[in-house]
Order: sequence, then C-alpha cells, then structure tokens
Amino acid sequence: MNYRLDIQYDGTRYEGWQRQKTTGNTIQGKIEEVLSRMQETPIRIDGAGRTDAGVHAKGQVANVHMETDKSPEEICAYLNRYLPEDIGVERVSRVNERFHSRLLAKKKIYQYRIAAGHHKNVFERKYQCPLHEELDVDAMKRAAQRLTGTHDFKSFCSNKKMKKSTVRTIYGIDVESLPGELRITYTGDGFLYNMVRILTGTLVEVGRGDRKPEEMTDILLACDRGSAGFTAPAQGLTLLQVEY
Repeated sequence: MNYRLDIQYDGTRYEGWQRQKTTGNTIQGKIEEVLSRMQETPIRIDGAGRTDAGVHAKGQVANVHMETDKSPEEICAYLNRYLPEDIGVERVSRVNERFHSRLLAKKKIYQYRIAAGHHKNVFERKYQCPLHEELDVDAMKRAAQRLTGTHDFKSFCSNKKMKKSTVRTIYGIDVESLPGELRITYTGDGFLYNMVRILTGTLVEVGRGDRKPEEMTDILLACDRGSAGFTAPAQGLTLLQVEY
C-alpha cells in the first residue's frame, strides 16, 4: 500500500530533510527510523522537498510504500508518539500506488520571514531572519516582478555541479510588509538548491538600495551564481504547502 504523510517540523536542530550517510540527524532519517521500528523492517520514504539544514515546514508531504495491518490513523498516532517533539505528522492517508510526493508535485509555496524595525521578538527568533533594517519594499516588489515567470535560475543555485536543467517557473513572489516583519512568499513549480534563500538575499540587497530592480534581468541572463545576492539565513524559511 502507498501512504501519504502530511508533515510539519521545526528544522532548527536538524541537518535538513534528506537522509545522509554521515548523520542520522535529518527529518527523513527520524521518520524512517520510527516507521522501521513499527514495521520491524527497513522503511524508506520519499519527500516532496529537500529542505536545507535549519529550514522549517508546515506543509511537507512524503509517501511510503509498506504493508501493515494498522489503519492510517494508527500509523499517524504511532509516529507522533515516537517522533521528537519538533517533528509532527498531521495526517496519514492511503493514496494511489502511483502517487509520488516529489515527482507529481505541481506547485510548492515557500515563505521567508524577515524581522524589520528595531523591535526584538524573542519568541519568533527561530523563524525570522533578524535583519532589523528599513527596506524599500516598493523596489523589492518591482524586482520580484522581473523574477516571476519561466527562466533559467542558474544564477540563484548554489550547486555548481548541477547537471540537470536549471529552468524553473515562478508563478508569483508576494512581498508583504507587516508590523515588525516583512514576508516574502514564493510560489513555483519547483526550486533549485538554496534558490529561495538566494532570491531573498538578492531582494534584500534591492531593498537596501545596493541593487536596482532592473538588474534582475541581467542576473538571470548571466547564469552565474556570483552575479546574484547573498544567501539568506536558513531560519527565516518555511515550506508552507505542496500542491498536486
């Protein structure tokens, strides 16, 4: 049977989503460990997005093929009983055998949160980038418009050895100014390694006045990581939703 897992996690103390040979401290690794114990056999799951170390998720999706007498509700309860307190499974559901969380994803929505102004919010420190600067939001919005659409985003990818296509489609970048906080929400068909964080760093440089919105076109055409902005810190980023 094929099961879909809807997952949320605080990524602060983990080395990202994807399992690694050098550490067991990953989100995928922790979930597989609990499922393997439940099934008394090695279990492997597939996730929709390979979030970086320190990145959070409210709407991560994974799927797993396994045979069990437990109901989806019992699987969910077992996972939440034995997973660390900063990883939770919202629901488990049976899905078509062909469902694949990553390959069939149509849209992914990420949100980056920036602490603005001089007010320090202690309870949000794990989920915001503590920039505390005044940014030109209108300039950032104009720059964001130039980054939407289908482009080669090689300039916004940290993986220099990327052999697959770096063309992606961004459906929208919403820059929202709230009291004490700036939120940038990205909706796209997929994102490259560090892409959202580099896009954010570049938009912040526009907000600071270090770059002009019009430069985004040249950065895209350059296909060179060195032409884009800095990589924003991981803690401000959250995977909000995956759509199928």
